Amino acid sequence: MMNTHSTDPVLTSSRDGVLVITLNRPHVRNAVDQALAGGVDAALRMLEDDPRWEVGILTGAGGHFCSGMDLKAFPTEGVPRVADRGLAGLTRADRSKPVIAAVEGAAVAGGFELVLACDLIIAADTAFFALPEVARGLVASEGGAIRLPGRVPHHLAMEMLLTASPLTAPEAARHGLVNQLTGEGKALDGALALAERIRANSPQAVRTTRQVVRATRGLDDHAAFIAQDPLTAPVFHTDTATEGARAFCEKRTPDWTA
Repeated sequence: MMNTHSTDPVLTSSRDGVLVITLNRPHVRNAVDQALAGGVDAALRMLEDDPRWEVGILTGAGGHFCSGMDLKAFPTEGVPRVADRGLAGLTRADRSKPVIAAVEGAAVAGGFELVLACDLIIAADTAFFALPEVARGLVASEGGAIRLPGRVPHHLAMEMLLTASPLTAPEAARHGLVNQLTGEGKALDGALALAERIRANSPQAVRTTRQVVRATRGLDDHAAFIAQDPLTAPVFHTDTATEGARAFCEKRTPDWTA
């Protein structure tokens, strides 16, 4: 365990190769001010740089994930700055390790955009998502208007973006936005179980697969293969790949066709 002082804006704990990053401003539904933004950025950099951790989990304390940018701090602090890029340091960074969002309660505005920046989503069945920026005279500019239309039907994304309508977790799951629903208070447990399934596989294969998905998104097939090949070719020459093939032939791995 580390960085677990209850007044810190971001808490981190280590669980068998998984770094759990917890937003810790429950009195404001974990709204993002400068201190929290810097803490999340530091934790994600720690995840990326430290070989002890293969998977990250991003969650929130106090029954909510995140209510977005702290609008009470906004008049004096402005947009939280991370690496001189505002929230972009949290939602646009090109990291190689997978991150799972474990969502309880509200994941709205910048909080929902943080969720969309994660690779997988586990949500309590009582959670909800929303992009209410237009109602505040703002714009969903950290991935909401970019990622959401590709994750749910276009008309639903536009309704959320233009009317600030919320989306319940069960409805999000029906549209494939959420990987798995859990009971209230169980999202972190579900995320940890999913992280263990990821960790059962080759870390290099996992990271490379994630990089390929990110690097080829939006490209046509020809351009995608050109971008993919330099990333995947080295994996086929590793000892892990050789052992994986040998284990399959010796029936030491699950037979998914059975």
